[in-house]
Amino acid sequence: MSEPLLSVRNLETYYGPITAIRGVSFDVTPGQIVTILGANGAGKTTVLKSVCGAMEPQKGSVAFAGRTITGREPDWVARHGIAHVPEGREIFPFMTVKGNLMMGAYARRDKDGIERDIEIVYTYFPILRERAQSPAGFLSGGQQQMLAIGRGLMARPKLMLLDEPSLGLSPLLTKEIFAIIARLNQEQGVTMLLVEQNANMALKTAHYGYVLETGRIVLEGECAKLIQNEDVREFYLGQKETAVRGKKRWKRTKRWR
Repeated sequence: MSEPLLSVRNLETYYGPITAIRGVSFDVTPGQIVTILGANGAGKTTVLKSVCGAMEPQKGSVAFAGRTITGREPDWVARHGIAHVPEGREIFPFMTVKGNLMMGAYARRDKDGIERDIEIVYTYFPILRERAQSPAGFLSGGQQQMLAIGRGLMARPKLMLLDEPSLGLSPLLTKEIFAIIARLNQEQGVTMLLVEQNANMALKTAHYGYVLETGRIVLEGECAKLIQNEDVREFYLGQKETAVRGKKRWKRTKRWR
């Protein structure tokens, strides 16, 4: 088995006195899409922010490509191969679409390579070519999500962190975005850590998954097996079987191989 590209161990991060995540440990293997599922407030976004340096964990460690990066600044983390596509897209609305893409490559100096990569982004998101000189704020929500992913790709990341890429999108656009995510993984070899509330799409797209509940990982396994798990089907896929609502969902972390 390959060594993990990303290895998180016993991570704890706080908002003031409130513990957002506690004792979180997981791995991301090169070439995989790994998803973290959970309800609103479970701590999913905090995990990504703790990995990319936007929040500093109080305990635990984050290792990337064999190097400890715990507590590093976001700029340093980005320059060393982790691209963060944040919740809500956070594009630059008054800059052009192409200008936003160029911002993703701000740390690069290979002009020819940057232009080639912009063309690659356009092949996955043709609408961005059509709107290249338009202000990004004029794009629809789905187009802005495409731009945010494209901007992340421009950094040539070893690992891409995707935070709720389906947020606010129609089912049709969600399906389109996830199809492109799968293609980028298969065709460009981009390793991804995906945080998503749409458990059905996430489990169908990712290879391995973790379930986060009130700041703790309570379940993990291959997505093909998680999607058949009774608790996952009831609480995240809306397919009630024999589990009883109101009981404690998981007493300990379970794992399938």
